[in-house]
Order: sequence, then structure tokens, then C-alpha cells
Amino acid sequence: MDIALATLLSPIVLFFLLGLAAALLKSQMTIPEAFAKGLAIYLMMSIGLKGGVAISEGDLGLDAGLVMVSAVALSFLLPVIAYALLRLTTRLNEVDSAATAAHYGSISIVTFVAAGQAINAAGLQTSGYLVAVAALMEVPAIISALIIAHRGAGQGENVAGSHRGELAREVLLNASVVVLLGSLIIGWISGAAGMKAIEPFFVAPFQGVLCLFLLDMGLSAGRGLRNGWRQLGPGTVAFALYMPLISGLLAAGVAALNGMGPGDAALLITLAASASYIAVPAAMRLALPKARPSVYLTLSLGITFPFNLIVGLPLYIWLARAISPGAS
Repeated sequence: MDIALATLLSPIVLFFLLGLAAALLKSQMTIPEAFAKGLAIYLMMSIGLKGGVAISEGDLGLDAGLVMVSAVALSFLLPVIAYALLRLTTRLNEVDSAATAAHYGSISIVTFVAAGQAINAAGLQTSGYLVAVAALMEVPAIISALIIAHRGAGQGENVAGSHRGELAREVLLNASVVVLLGSLIIGWISGAAGMKAIEPFFVAPFQGVLCLFLLDMGLSAGRGLRNGWRQLGPGTVAFALYMPLISGLLAAGVAALNGMGPGDAALLITLAASASYIAVPAAMRLALPKARPSVYLTLSLGITFPFNLIVGLPLYIWLARAISPGAS
């Protein structure tokens, strides 16, 4: 309960709720798109640099490698589970189900950033290599969903077609993967000494920039709910709430098998429970053009993202403590 209250009353969540309420009430509040993109790049650079420095000061080792392999396997598996549940419990067609499933196997870097703040506030320590895990989990879910769409929906000509090369570039070279991995490598090469030189820009302002970005995310989520809810049935809305819990439990099992500490376990659980709304939508526009953004974006950004931010994070931290060896 203490973690839940601390998370709910934190500035980042309150600014998100402000944006959400403003959009639902049809306020004229807006944040310029170019400025919002700049905020996103800043956050990913800051997280990548910090992760790279942490890696340079430690040793990745076999344990970290096993976690990375497990996370990639999980990202391949989750869309299969999500697709099966969508087909069983909703009226979504094969293409919409496959596109939506891809979002729930990939990750939300903003949820990852918010989780890092909540975990630090809970007094837990995390490892820098989890940034690399986040980047690695961006892509496999997209590939898995395209395989599902190709086999289950007869969409071979739409899944790749003449756009195969463009799709590969979109998936492998999308901004979040490039910035995260690039910043991670730069942080690893430059180390603590290099980070000290840019610390006033990438460390001190981080919390304020995150508040601005989550205000914009709240506005986007509110608009998605306001405009897209008519296309969603009760089963589809329910999926956006229970799928993160299923994914989080599976990730908790992976964390327990790998003997992860509570901080790292909480981050892995959060990554699995999050849903992409940046990298995957861009790929789906190319790969599955018949899929409806009003469905998959409303679910991932309008429902799952607020759920994770407000309810999920305290729950995932509690779960991580429960399954981690030696955690209090």
C-alpha cells in the first residue's frame, strides 16, 4: 500500500493524470509534436547513457546473458499468447488480433523509465544491463506477430510484400532501438568520467523532462480513449487489463529461475507487462496496413499504459520482492 500511494502521488503520475483528464474533458491543452519527440529522444539517451556507464563499471557475466536470452524468448512467446486470447475472447478479426498481439509482446520504454523511478523510490537497486534487455525486447514481438498474421490470416502479401526491406529497416533501425543501443554503447565507452562531463544535462533535469513527457502521454491516452472506445467491446477492454498481469507473471517466473534481485526482477516484470505504442505501431503500418490503429493504439496507450502506471508498478514491485531470494 505504501508503494502504491507513493507511486500514485508521485509527480510523474500526477502529471500523466493531468494530461489524461485534460484530454477527456476536451481541453485545448497541447504539446507540439516536435517538442514531444525531442523529450522522448532525451529520455532514451539519458537511460542508455546511465545503463552503459553501469555496465562499464561492472561485469555482464553469464547471469546477465541468460536474462537477455530469456527476455528475447519471452518477447517471442507473448504475442502468441495474446493472439490466442484475443481470438478466444473478442470479436477482433485475425489482422487486428495479430497487430494488437505485437504490441503486447514488445515493450514501452516510457513505462520502463517510470518503473525505474518507482523502484529507486522503493529503495531497490537495478543493473545497467536491463537497458540492453529493454532494447532487445523491442523487435522479437514484431517478428512473432508477422508470422502469426502470415499463417493465421492469409496476409502474406500484406505482411511483407514489396515493403520487406522497408519493414526490416523500420523494425531494426527504429528510433527507440537506435537511440537506446547507441547511447548504451556511448556510455559504456566513455564510462563514469565521460558521464560526469554531461551530467548537468542528462541527470539533473531528468525528472522534470519525464514529467513533461508524461503530461503529453496523458493527453495522447485521453484522446485515444475519447475517440477509439466505440470500436472496443467489453472483452477487448478486459484483455488490455489482464494481459499485462499474465505477462508479468511469466516474467516473474523467468526472474525467479534466473535468481534476479528484486530491483532487476521488477524491471523485467514491468517490461513484459508493458505494451508498445511507439515502435510497434510504426512497423504495423507497413506490415499490416489493414489493421486498425484505433484499436491497437487505444488498447496499448489508452488503457494498458495508465493501468501499468497507476496500478501495475506497485504490484510488480511487490511481486518482485516476493519471488526474489533474500528480499525483505
